[in-house]
Amino acid sequence: MGESSKTLFVGLDVHKDTIAVAYALEDRGAEVVSLGAIGTRQCDIDKLIRKLEAKGAPLVFVYEAGPCGYWLHRYLTRRGLSCSVVAPSLIPRKPGDRVKTDRRDAVTLARLMRSGDLTSIYVPTVADEAIRDLSRGREDAVGDLKRSKVRLKAFLLRQDIRYEGRANWNAAHLRWLARVVCPTPAQQIVFQEYVRAVSEQAERRQRLEGELHEAVKGWRLYPVVEAVQALRGLDLTGAVTLIAEVGDLTRFDTPRKLMSYLGLTPSEYSSGAHRRQGGITKAGNGHARRALVEGAWAYRYPAKVSRHLQLRLEKLPNEVQAIGWKAQLRLCKRYRQLSARGKHVNQVVVAIAREMAAFAWAIARTVPVAS
Repeated sequence: MGESSKTLFVGLDVHKDTIAVAYALEDRGAEVVSLGAIGTRQCDIDKLIRKLEAKGAPLVFVYEAGPCGYWLHRYLTRRGLSCSVVAPSLIPRKPGDRVKTDRRDAVTLARLMRSGDLTSIYVPTVADEAIRDLSRGREDAVGDLKRSKVRLKAFLLRQDIRYEGRANWNAAHLRWLARVVCPTPAQQIVFQEYVRAVSEQAERRQRLEGELHEAVKGWRLYPVVEAVQALRGLDLTGAVTLIAEVGDLTRFDTPRKLMSYLGLTPSEYSSGAHRRQGGITKAGNGHARRALVEGAWAYRYPAKVSRHLQLRLEKLPNEVQAIGWKAQLRLCKRYRQLSARGKHVNQVVVAIAREMAAFAWAIARTVPVAS
């Protein structure tokens, strides 16, 4: 094979303003060459491509996933070039290597890509990422709302102002808040600002949730979002979160691979005849994992098709409905069995969430998805 036909593996260490570049020829004995740093403008990328294409070898680019997103992957792909994005946590590193620089990172990426030791991650399309960003924005609003409520409750507790009922922010609770009088004018101002913050965050969450529910109707994966709602505990918001974070569930060959991707499989440290399992790995996507775990709490009750679930099921094929009911029968029974064995409730819920992922995978296989 001539040298001109050998692949050139290009490692990129991408930052906000600079990109460190290194390349390695396909020949294992060839030394990895560092080209230094370039800018992040389109003209800088084009100049690098022209320089590397002059070597007469096919180019394969690779860089780590990070805060800069996938713009570089999309640009290189549009140019007809091969580009992979890898997860930083899956890059092999020597335990004794305590020196980290942009140059060394680029060289390492090029060398490991040449040896085949890197695993590419799923890169969403622009439309898929838009739904994911909207879902995460709504999730951030929920977190901000919870923190605002905690601050208000803590302030009232310091003033020994107590609500006799259940503070669930219903109409009666809000009327009581309107009658609260603090000891001093300064504290009254603080109280009113806390109340206002809660109201603003609640309105923000409602706006984002409404936009999410409207935008998802035109999404290519909306049929899958509707179908996985056959599972008890996965309403529209939970289903959108799961599918927006993971993408097409059928890209995993088996449900076990999906469980592993979501970090729901037990960690293990075995040696010789001793086998020791620990908590779940918590690898992969935490947003999707949280949606499943929250939905798994619904299976602590006996199997039942509620009114809300029935409304979701009416729009779905019989095959999907059958999978949803099979999931209920199994997971409700599984919850009771694990609880009877003395398992902690959190362990039980995570075990249910793990099996929910498998049923979601089975449902997704029945739904045709546009590419």
